[in-house]
Amino acid sequence: MNAYDLQGKYVVVTGGAGGIGRAVAKLLLASGAEVCLWDLAREPLEDARRQIGAGAALTTRAVDVTDAEAIAAAVAERATRGRIDGLVNNAGILGEVKPLWEIDPADFRRVLEVNLIGAFLCTRAVLSVMRAQSPAPHRGHIVNVASIQGKEGMPRAAAYSASKAGLMALTKSVGKEVATEGIFANCVTPAAAETAMARLISPDRRTEILRRIPMGRFVEVEEIARMIAWLLSDDCSFSTGAVFDLSGGRATY
Repeated sequence: MNAYDLQGKYVVVTGGAGGIGRAVAKLLLASGAEVCLWDLAREPLEDARRQIGAGAALTTRAVDVTDAEAIAAAVAERATRGRIDGLVNNAGILGEVKPLWEIDPADFRRVLEVNLIGAFLCTRAVLSVMRAQSPAPHRGHIVNVASIQGKEGMPRAAAYSASKAGLMALTKSVGKEVATEGIFANCVTPAAAETAMARLISPDRRTEILRRIPMGRFVEVEEIARMIAWLLSDDCSFSTGAVFDLSGGRATY
């Protein structure tokens, strides 16, 4: 696996205790970055820290990405000590796998709160720091983890699909808003990966998803991490507001 030049950069990864978050953290750390993993509960974060085992370059913080005050406190605490060079909005939940008319409205709202509003709140808070930083050579990079389901929709996943479509639109808007400030906002659209979320689906659902992927397999979390690492690096210097496919050929646009 290639490493990227992220020496001296500080990156926040939300949903950091999950499979994608851990894979991203490992590669960023190997590339010289400091990484702070955010997640809802302390215990999974400590498990991630033990599994990754990166010493002082890896820190963790229990943060609810739907809580604007908690996010602001975490960002402000970091800002007193240094830069925030990167943000990976990776926190997400699947929600009920049911037809639209059977979904509990509270569940639909919760998925959008975590997957879309959470990314908005984290981006909003981090941009307040990034916009005040000196370029080195850039002020910051933001990467949102969307999904192929946001591109094409998925039966019995209306909330998840809608939240990820919204995340792509959010990325495009933010990318345009900060395009002249040395800040880059992009998103990736993975197909299903072998994570805890994938283990929540039934065998029939898994087969249905695999049939939609021309490569015939799920994406590996390390493959997602490699694209995210490049998007966080200074080599990403003219791509912003963009959507990067990781769907094994499933993408419809």
